[in-house]
Amino acid sequence: MAREPFSGHLDLLLLAALRGEPRHGYAVMEHVRTASGGRFHYPEGTVYPALHRLEAGGMLTSRWSEVDGRRRRVYELTGKGSGALESRRRDWERFTQSVAAVLEGT
Repeated sequence: MAREPFSGHLDLLLLAALRGEPRHGYAVMEHVRTASGGRFHYPEGTVYPALHRLEAGGMLTSRWSEVDGRRRRVYELTGKGSGALESRRRDWERFTQSVAAVLEGT
């Protein structure tokens, strides 16, 4: 599946990946990849700047965690992030419904 039609929706996918539980960056990437059946496989150089941007915007918080002697930054959705997720999800649903209407000729 070509990625171009879905560009600009990375933030939505990252917020959704953090909806259920806090995750470290690699776990966020793996969740998006696995949940999409491998269709969305974003590189670290794309995901980490987006996570930092979402954190700077108050949609995520982060903290350091240590597991098996390795430090990991764990990200968690804030109340503002939950609200942004729901708003962006509604926007996405309107967008896909509009595209479907055009494709179906209705």
